[in-house]
Amino acid sequence: MSYLIKTDLGSLLFDVGFGPENPALAHNAKKLGFKMDQVDALAISHLHCDHMGGFKAARENKVTVPQEIGGTEGLPCFLPAEANAAGFKTEVIEGPRMLAAGVASTGPLTRSLFLMGWTEEQAIVARLKDKGLVVFTGCGHPTIEVIVQMVKRLSDEPIYAIGGSLHFPITDSRLRKPGLKVQMIWGTGKPPWKRLTDEDLTRTIGNLNAVSPKHVFLSAHDTCDYAIDRFENELNSSTTVLRAGATYQL
Repeated sequence: MSYLIKTDLGSLLFDVGFGPENPALAHNAKKLGFKMDQVDALAISHLHCDHMGGFKAARENKVTVPQEIGGTEGLPCFLPAEANAAGFKTEVIEGPRMLAAGVASTGPLTRSLFLMGWTEEQAIVARLKDKGLVVFTGCGHPTIEVIVQMVKRLSDEPIYAIGGSLHFPITDSRLRKPGLKVQMIWGTGKPPWKRLTDEDLTRTIGNLNAVSPKHVFLSAHDTCDYAIDRFENELNSSTTVLRAGATYQL
C-alpha cells in the first residue's frame, strides 16, 4: 500500500508497499512520471513488510524503495518506531506533530498483535479549508475508533473524510500462505482462536456513522470483499473503494 498525498503546500508519500519486491509502486510511479525527489517527505505508517518495502526490508528493519523512483538522498523519512532507511534522513515520531506539506501525524498508536508483538502505527491528518479534516490510515491496526479519538483530541474541526485500510478480513484474506489465510490470523488484535466477527464490523460501521464523515475511501488492502460490501451499503457517507493507480481529489 502506498499513497501520494498532494496539497497546496507540497506533497508527501505515505508508505511504500512491498517496495522493490513487487512491481506495483515502480509501475504506477512510472505512469505518473513520479520520482522521490518530487515529494517533501516520506512517512511510514508502521513497520510491516507491506508498508516499508518488503519481507527483506522488514527482516532488516530497513525502509526500502524501488531504485526506479530513487532520489532519496537527505529526504525526511518519518517513522513510528526505530528503523533504518538508506539515503533518507530518518526521524522517529514520538507524538502528534506536523510532518510536511501541511500533513500531520497522530503520533504512534500502539496495539498488541498476535506473533507481531506491540505494533506502533501512525495515521496522517490534513485540514481542508472550509470543510474539515481528512484522516488516512495505513492498516488501521489500532482500530479506526482509536485513531478518530486521537484526531478529536488534536482538533475540534469536523472529520470531513476518512481513507485507507480498516483491517476487516472477516471471511477471507488478501495475503495467503500455503494453507493459511494470513490476515484472518495475524494483525487483528485478537488471538487466532478468536476471529473478527460480524458484530465487530457492525460496531465499527455504527461508530463511523456517528463520526459522520462526508466521504470514506476504503482500501481493500486488508479488508475482505464481504466487509467492503457491508461498508458500501451501510455507511451513511459517500463511500469509494480505492483502486491502484487511481487519483482522487477532495
